[in-house]
Amino acid sequence: MVFYFNRLVRYRNRVDTAWQQINVQLTRRHDLIPNLADIVKGYASHEGKVFVEVADARRRAVVARGVGEHTTAEEVVNGSLDTLFMVSEKYPDLKANQDFLRFGEELSRTETRIAGARKYYNGAVMHYDNSRQGFPGNIVASLFSGRFPDREYFEIETPRAREVPEARI
Repeated sequence: MVFYFNRLVRYRNRVDTAWQQINVQLTRRHDLIPNLADIVKGYASHEGKVFVEVADARRRAVVARGVGEHTTAEEVVNGSLDTLFMVSEKYPDLKANQDFLRFGEELSRTETRIAGARKYYNGAVMHYDNSRQGFPGNIVASLFSGRFPDREYFEIETPRAREVPEARI
């Protein structure tokens, strides 16, 4: 019983640590968004609705709590960033702007880090769930039910996630 209790504690702590790593990357992403939006605004100031949507999406993501709220908020952020990048496509001078390129690259690297942290977190949740739901871990977990709550997976649906890539020759 002691072995399984300690195992559940280790897995629970691993999930908590993995979530904190996701939070670090999401915070980094949220910090980059205003800079990128300001650069685009300099070229496309008449696209005001887009900037309001980006700012609102970022604000909601920053105050989100828990995996479920973050999932919903980050999906909205992804959509607003897609719109922002679509607006930038209309302005060739903007696409050549060094600051825009630098922030775009930094955002891309951050997105890669978020994907890696999300993969690690979801793996930690799976190990935690397997340990909590398998025998005899399920007995130990039920005896200490308040200490080993369910955990949610962190899956962000992006507008482009379901699109089939187009081959161009």
